[in-house]
Amino acid sequence: MIDLYYWTTPNGHKITIFLEETGLPYTVRPVNINRGEQFDAAFLKISPNNRIPAIVDHVPPDGGAPMSIFESGAILEYLGEKTGRFLPSEWRHRWETLQWLHWQMGGLGPMAGQNHHFRHYAPEKVHYAIDRYVRETGRLYAVLNKRLADREFIAGEYTIADMAAYPWIQPERQGQDIAEFPHLARWRAEIARRPAVLRAYELAQRINPRPAVALDDTARQVLFGQGKDTVR
Repeated sequence: MIDLYYWTTPNGHKITIFLEETGLPYTVRPVNINRGEQFDAAFLKISPNNRIPAIVDHVPPDGGAPMSIFESGAILEYLGEKTGRFLPSEWRHRWETLQWLHWQMGGLGPMAGQNHHFRHYAPEKVHYAIDRYVRETGRLYAVLNKRLADREFIAGEYTIADMAAYPWIQPERQGQDIAEFPHLARWRAEIARRPAVLRAYELAQRINPRPAVALDDTARQVLFGQGKDTVR
């Protein structure tokens, strides 16, 4: 029913978590972003921004032709609509969920991603950039920690907002001490124990058993050497 174009990144994990939680049948189509497979012409028809994840739903809710969706937040919202799960129907609760989904998409993901880049991948240590993104990641951790002080999950019940944020909370990789964020630590541990989450990460391990912080020159050029001429 669902073809999932996927690699073992935080944004990819969001979608496998949702699919495992709901039991929707899906087929994984690995896209090895370290080797440039995201630039294949067939994939660009599905994901014009040449990024994973993307899906093709062969049985869309409108009964029409197969539908492709790119951008992880949009995919989560689409699948929530399709299944009626993890995206509340009650108006206020729905918007509470969507606000935090977009908080992850516009804040936690991009800032933590820059944190990863400058701490682990940049060919030279730019201390201003490292400090800037480590500090901003800490601020975002504090925002989420405060949010979780009086509720079990981000929007009260478990939703796509939690699925979006969870893969991006990587304190050791991001220069954070999780002990400074006790509510966030509790939430993170609780989600990590969910059977569907365990299955999603087991799938990642099977697809890419040796994810490495260190990249070879080919992967570095593919991931970080693109510009306007890449778009074709």
